[in-house]
Amino acid sequence: MDKLVIEGGKPLSGTIVIQGAKNAALPILAASLLAEGTTTIDHVPDLLDIDVMLNILRELGCRAEHVGGTVVLDTETAHTSHVPESLMRQMRSSIFLMGPLLARFGETQVYQPGGCAIGERKIDLHLEGLKALGAEIEEIGNRIICRADKLQGADIHLSFPSVGATENIMMAAALAEGRTTISNAAREPEIQDLQHFLNAMGAKIMGAGTDTITVDGVQSLTPCRYKVIPDRIVAGTIMVAAAATRGQVTLQNTQPAHLSSLIHVLRRAGVQIVVDGDIIKVGCATRPKAVERIVTSPYPAFPTDLQSQVMVLLTLADGVSILKETIFEGRLKHVDELSRMGADIRVDMNAAFIRGVPRLYGATAEATDLRAGAALVIAGLAAQGKTVVEQIHHIDRGYEKIETMLSRLGARISRYAPVPNN
Repeated sequence: MDKLVIEGGKPLSGTIVIQGAKNAALPILAASLLAEGTTTIDHVPDLLDIDVMLNILRELGCRAEHVGGTVVLDTETAHTSHVPESLMRQMRSSIFLMGPLLARFGETQVYQPGGCAIGERKIDLHLEGLKALGAEIEEIGNRIICRADKLQGADIHLSFPSVGATENIMMAAALAEGRTTISNAAREPEIQDLQHFLNAMGAKIMGAGTDTITVDGVQSLTPCRYKVIPDRIVAGTIMVAAAATRGQVTLQNTQPAHLSSLIHVLRRAGVQIVVDGDIIKVGCATRPKAVERIVTSPYPAFPTDLQSQVMVLLTLADGVSILKETIFEGRLKHVDELSRMGADIRVDMNAAFIRGVPRLYGATAEATDLRAGAALVIAGLAAQGKTVVEQIHHIDRGYEKIETMLSRLGARISRYAPVPNN
């Protein structure tokens, strides 16, 4: 498998344009099934997860092309609602297809999805939401069969503000009869982007970005052209990398409001941040300061998807920081890898107590999931000596050619692929 080799110790410097948001593009691609015809989606990143979603759509009978950041998707030829298990196991976000397929075909057959091993992520809320809309659900082993002659609007309260469940219910409800109200809905920017996309196709949805979303079902939707929002997690990763390497980086094509919790934490750590429209400038000339307490929670609080990256910065900070993970119980697996690079971290249940050290040292480390992999890359950039990051297929799920992106900022990073034996 491919690996990244990093010669650390060089501050990042320069300007970078942030890619489109993976977590917005995936549900938008799934939602395209709701309108028969050709939909064009711009600013779609070139990622493994995007490839998997497009391959699933092709298996369903759609025609899909992804060239230069633009996806052209013809859903008129879709002829089946059965998603292959082999493809579903490659990506958790494939579960987004349940709502659109059920709304379009009246039934769907899917499987328990795969993805990063960062803790238990049940799909109960997805299934409960679809049941509330009138779906009959049968589970046979790993297979899930959903049927509904007609979807009917309903009042749905989520016991947890699940992003995926909120989006799946929104998509199914867009073509349901009557009004659907989702309370305790997730508020992430990606949900707002999905609302904007669905409304561009003719849906009637209000409230995304708040805890209550209202969907008035319509009879049909029409294909459209749409541009995906910038990726706030990629932007946040670059911001942390700039600070950890004591660099100076300008990020273009951002939405700073989506990064307010990270900006607040970085400023507490002594990082200089200047916001000007969609441009963010990040600089950190001196050793960062410890941050007393950071707790991950659903948006707009501090995101779990930036927890591991910020932990790297705190390993180099002056003092003791506490970072508590409340979303995924398996999201502290990178601690052992950072400790091998010289970090001083103690884990107690779901909290990490981080005593800053003067420097990290290069080592061979294994990416256990997408964001942990990004954190190890940041650690390698900041460390003395050579770092080798293995299992980087996880990183490729969310970062578009991360070695190319970072090389543009002066990083000494290369990808090495094994030579196959003849």
